[in-house]
Amino acid sequence: MKSPDVFDIVIVGGGIAGMVAACRATELGFKTLLLEKGPMVDYPCNTRFAGGTYHLSLRDLMAPTQSLIDTMLKASDGFISPAHAQSLAQGAPRLIEWLQAAGMRFVKVSESEHHRWAMAPQGRTRPGLAWKGLAGDVMLQTLGETFKRQGGTMVYGARARSLVMEDKRCQGVQADVLQSSGAHARQTFHAHNVFIADGGFQSNLEMLARYVSPRPEHLLQRGGATGHGDGLQMAMQVGASVKGMASFYGHTLSKDALQIPSLWPYPYLDSLVTAGVVINANAERFVDEGRGGVYVANQIAKLPEPLSTCVVFDDLIWNLEGRHGLIPPNPHVPGEGGTVHQGNSVEELALACQVPLHALQKTIANHNQQITDNAWHGSVSPSRGESKHRPKPIVKAPFYAIPMCVGITYTMGGISVNIHSQALREDQSVIEGLFALGASGGGFEGGPQVAYVGGLVKGGVNALNAVEFVHSKARIQNQTIGELP
Repeated sequence: MKSPDVFDIVIVGGGIAGMVAACRATELGFKTLLLEKGPMVDYPCNTRFAGGTYHLSLRDLMAPTQSLIDTMLKASDGFISPAHAQSLAQGAPRLIEWLQAAGMRFVKVSESEHHRWAMAPQGRTRPGLAWKGLAGDVMLQTLGETFKRQGGTMVYGARARSLVMEDKRCQGVQADVLQSSGAHARQTFHAHNVFIADGGFQSNLEMLARYVSPRPEHLLQRGGATGHGDGLQMAMQVGASVKGMASFYGHTLSKDALQIPSLWPYPYLDSLVTAGVVINANAERFVDEGRGGVYVANQIAKLPEPLSTCVVFDDLIWNLEGRHGLIPPNPHVPGEGGTVHQGNSVEELALACQVPLHALQKTIANHNQQITDNAWHGSVSPSRGESKHRPKPIVKAPFYAIPMCVGITYTMGGISVNIHSQALREDQSVIEGLFALGASGGGFEGGPQVAYVGGLVKGGVNALNAVEFVHSKARIQNQTIGELP
């Protein structure tokens, strides 16, 4: 008989990965505990703030499995392993089915392929942050109630601090738990399996400085600002290896978002970035804009000063690409008080932006000439790809520039895991009893191409796979666990 003080599964973190894992675990009869750092029921986290679109590398989840696998492998240039890509492609439709059975509704919010599966009520409806009673908030409320109803235990105000290891196996978690007095007390929670699901390290300035940006304090926290990498650091302390730590998911935003809350998390500037040119303080290009807004945001973050960039475009781009998206930069950036420099000539624009005139003229002239010659590859530095986004000429006055900042949503790197989300050491051996889900795990997104897969799908699929793997092991070991529905 199991000790009443030992849980089958202890989960660290109550975002999509942790909550899906918690509900599936209790559904299968596991004695389950979820530790959430937030002190109240509506604790902030990225999932709660998410717009709620489910996709794989901007593809419809219901596309043929091999097609989705090929898309992920191509987008990552081989950084994502075929096995990881296959696990996501095969698991994504099943995740939607499971969430629907749990009470979630989905809607199509646009004709874009990646907008065909969005949680209802829709989370992206206006500039700024709107989340109460929408998308991710509804999902976490619904799953949280289900978890408790199925007999799960949830502890709020519990910040995990270290893992309990015995004979190289993870046997539990130590956490600082908020007491009624307002103080914290260290408690140990014993478990046969520990699931780390507390997100990335996007809010840990020390780790960001080590892996992502020389000026992390100049990056805007675009999500819940709760990802401090606690689980990641705990796993590293017991020998877990990490992968892809240099990349993050985020977007280019108006620099004024640092002072104007209604300019984040939406609108972002990616549609302008991929059509126009991105310049530094010397009015020079430094990045391949054609690789997309997430890639560009990562490259800006690596600059000595991430707040030194502008996106430059003309009137045609502003009134076409600038109106793309559910919450487009035109008209929402100026409408919310964001700076949009304007000039009837390049000379006027350079003066407004306070950048060198001759350098800006040269950058725009080179950009336009390359489009005319259709000769971007190898003839200009940095080169510009066209497979994702084609550049547009900057020729029609008035000319515009928007000062930018980087909004970081979650880090893509994390603990190395296998397809069951078991944590791995440097030699690829498994750390028994330890799992990493969602943004806590590495290898699914990122790499040199900053491949974006989709955090909600990654977290949910990882969670279902991990719980069902534990269930399968329990059945093999003849433990008294129910049949797999």
